Amino acid sequence: MATSGETMESEERAADGRPAGALGELLGPVRGRLVLGVALQAVASISSLGSFIAIHPLATALLAGDDDRAWRVVLFAAVTLMVRFVAQSLSYLLMHDADMEFQLRLRRRLARRLGRLPLGWFSSRNSATVKKTLADDVEALHYLVAHSLPDLTMAIVAPVAALSYLLFLDWRLTLLTLVTMPLFGLLFRVTGRRSGRQGERLGRAIVGVNTAVIEFVQGITVIKAFGQRGRADVRYTAAVDDYMATLSAVKAPILRLSSIAYALVSPATMLLASLGGGTLFVAVGWTRPVEVLPFVLLGLAITAPLVVVTYAPQAVDQARQAAVRVTELLNTPVLAEPERPALPSGNRVEFTDVTFGYTADKPVLEGFGLTLEPGTVTALVGPSGAGKSTVAALLPRFFDPEHGSVSIGGVDVRGMTSRELYRRVSFVFQDVRLLRATVADNIRMARPDAPIAEVEAAARAARCHDRIMELPRGYDSVVGEDARLSGGEAQRVSIARALFADAPVLVLDEATAFVDPEAEASIYDALSVLVAGRTVLFVAHRLHTVVEADQIVVLDQGRVAQRGTHTELAAREGLYQGLWDAYTASGADLAAYPNR
Repeated sequence: MATSGETMESEERAADGRPAGALGELLGPVRGRLVLGVALQAVASISSLGSFIAIHPLATALLAGDDDRAWRVVLFAAVTLMVRFVAQSLSYLLMHDADMEFQLRLRRRLARRLGRLPLGWFSSRNSATVKKTLADDVEALHYLVAHSLPDLTMAIVAPVAALSYLLFLDWRLTLLTLVTMPLFGLLFRVTGRRSGRQGERLGRAIVGVNTAVIEFVQGITVIKAFGQRGRADVRYTAAVDDYMATLSAVKAPILRLSSIAYALVSPATMLLASLGGGTLFVAVGWTRPVEVLPFVLLGLAITAPLVVVTYAPQAVDQARQAAVRVTELLNTPVLAEPERPALPSGNRVEFTDVTFGYTADKPVLEGFGLTLEPGTVTALVGPSGAGKSTVAALLPRFFDPEHGSVSIGGVDVRGMTSRELYRRVSFVFQDVRLLRATVADNIRMARPDAPIAEVEAAARAARCHDRIMELPRGYDSVVGEDARLSGGEAQRVSIARALFADAPVLVLDEATAFVDPEAEASIYDALSVLVAGRTVLFVAHRLHTVVEADQIVVLDQGRVAQRGTHTELAAREGLYQGLWDAYTASGADLAAYPNR
């Protein structure tokens, strides 16, 4: 028997390469329960008509004085009511049970897939995009399974069953009762076409409002500083006015038509049609007054669910689109794990003939080679776009090179497990990511059970202990709640986290970008002390931070242009000397860094 893990792995393999029919594919594991739940809902829908159907024979029996038949009719109504209750209860139970298992399976598959994706996949996407798939799209699928399917089943089966019964009784009176239905269908089709044609126009107006809002909020400092508040208000107001004008122009005609359409099948209209038709039939002697009762009662059952039927396609369409996005995520190639992983011998890092580009036609690195000796700091400098951050991203395997290799201790990083790789490599980048957890838990992510004394030691080394102690609950303060940290403070916490991991290889991509000069100097001193025994790759844009590095590598257009110490490179004509002269000429306050 297959285990649950094997079952889910087979589901992931089944999803690969077949985006078509994504919705049916995702629902496959619970399809049996869904089909049974829909069938039970259909039974419940038909049974719900029993009480209405029973009124006509009951009235006939009572008028004829046939008490036995009257009791049989009452028993029939009671049985159908009980059948409806049992079938609907079982249907809801099955559908919600299927929904819960479906969500559990799907969320586990998504979590497992996300855990195996290259880290570069996350850096190229914003959190809103990932959140939409993990939360909004899964919610859309939940709504379909738990609510839309049973509601749609009832909305279709009950009217069809009622219509069939009325046609059996008298097809002429049935057609007269439903005389307004063709016009309703025509108007609804027209409104649907108009909505589709005007949707793009309305979407552009919404984008205009969103753009104006974002521009106003993000640029409020600049706007107020230059006295342009009124101008920004005018642009926002104009965007809102344009949206309202577009909304009125698009929706007003559609609302008028849809209002007329729903009025044609409203309970009052259906009651008028059935009573009017019934009165006419009685007057000309085509039927008896008692025979009109089913049409008066069941005529309403035919049209009442139309609102659900007309809106259900939207829910189904949203679920299909959500299923496509979820399937695309499940199909995203994962970080390949070696079949026979190797263990590095030492912490020497080597980039050998590396070629890599974010697009196939434009390499960022080409034939790149670099060696980082253990216990040394190697600084990468160069103009913007030279490939510094790309080099830093390749070492922790955010991406894999197209050609060449990146190795640690003589082993290609692709030849070791991701667990082993991240046990050996820690990193701190410009874009600080702290979890919504306590400060202590953010620091000790590598070893969640470590004592607080070790956490505090790492924080002191990163020069953030004193600031943490100023928080309302110290190390127990929660980031984003009572731990409000500036960019520089958050960066120091992330540096403490990297130091706490105690990995032998450390990657710093402009790790001090958001701290003030005094804090930057103290952090750099702390890193200099803690570098012993580690292989450090340091990407820097502010050159005063690299003057004490053991090796400075100057990149230009993805290649190594120069290599040496600060003293050697500053005295040698070349790119580094030009960068240093430009940096010092810009007024950099080197006096703030007494050790430089």
